[in-house]
Amino acid sequence: MDKSRFKLDDFFKSACYFEASLVLVAFFFGWIAGIDPFEKLYFSEAAIAYGIIGTAPLFLMFLALEQMQGESIVKIRKLLLNTLGPGLHQYHWTDLFMLAAIAGISEELLFRGVIQPWLESSWGMAVGLIGSNMIFGLVHAVTPLYAVLAAFVGIYLGLSLDYGGERNLLTPVIIHGLYDFLAFVALMRVYRASQMSDPK
Repeated sequence: MDKSRFKLDDFFKSACYFEASLVLVAFFFGWIAGIDPFEKLYFSEAAIAYGIIGTAPLFLMFLALEQMQGESIVKIRKLLLNTLGPGLHQYHWTDLFMLAAIAGISEELLFRGVIQPWLESSWGMAVGLIGSNMIFGLVHAVTPLYAVLAAFVGIYLGLSLDYGGERNLLTPVIIHGLYDFLAFVALMRVYRASQMSDPK
């Protein structure tokens, strides 16, 4: 077996397993806090519509950042490309969709399904929103700027919980998963183009 191929397969599987394991973390913290992570997750046509529409601003931000040339932005771009590109570029879009869906569900169950309402119950809505997403930013801290951007994205996702006046975790799950999928596809296109233009 080709060792490099094994490592790439291992990266994809590890990413899926890691993201899926966050569901167990959500249940653990939910058990401590007395919160059911799935309590506010239910089917709603309005939530699906809000989720699809709500993805657009985040993806437009992603596209705008792709065009910026600031040193910190370029560093993030190269880091994501070098980290995700080799591990995911040979996969089909359906595989990327699966990984994005797992990430969207698991991370939202943990951060918006448990941590945010847990903090809200003790310190109020504002602290719950900001505090949970400071944690969200810190766990995504591949660079200081990326942590800040992730925290703001988390706040956006936290606010989307209550779109339409009724709390539904399905909205941020769809936004998160769909955004990740579109970002994965965009990154893979850039990575493949860079490989094709590489003189090696």
